[in-house]
Amino acid sequence: MKKFLVLSLVTLTFILSGCATTGSAPPNEKRNLVKSMRANTLTQLYQQKPDVKQQIASSAGYAVFDNANVNVVLASFGGGYGVVKNNLTGKSTYMNMGEAGLGVGLGVKDFNVVMVFHNQAALNRFVEHGWAFGANADAAAKYEDTGGALVAEAIADQVTVYSLTENGLALQAVLKGTKFWIDSELNR
Repeated sequence: MKKFLVLSLVTLTFILSGCATTGSAPPNEKRNLVKSMRANTLTQLYQQKPDVKQQIASSAGYAVFDNANVNVVLASFGGGYGVVKNNLTGKSTYMNMGEAGLGVGLGVKDFNVVMVFHNQAALNRFVEHGWAFGANADAAAKYEDTGGALVAEAIADQVTVYSLTENGLALQAVLKGTKFWIDSELNR
């Protein structure tokens, strides 16, 4: 069991280092990486759920995040980065995220989240406070184009959330908290 925990932590470190925007690259290059991730994620979501394109166009704004998550028996940890686009002002706000939770599960997965804010108050609340708390149950087994994972959809507090699994193997039921915060380096 001890070896499995160490392996899981090493795997988490590897995953998070592969998808984090930190490092020695200049801020402009990091912003371009986030914009590319956003474009790729939206393209994938529109292919699977074409009606979301109109939903985003008529919303107050949207956010797209890339997240890596590791679940080891009773604990879940994750982190990532993304951007919030305010459709009314045209402003983009770059953000980071981290999450931790408790629950039963085992696995590692890389997934993207798209949040659609149906009014300006919901968007402002997210950018200013950034907390999310909830329960999550899923099963994913996917590597590149092989395997499968559902496009999950949840609606709460004037926000619709879509989750798309990129890669991973996970079976989990977790109660977790997620903190989103503004990336001071990328918003200069």
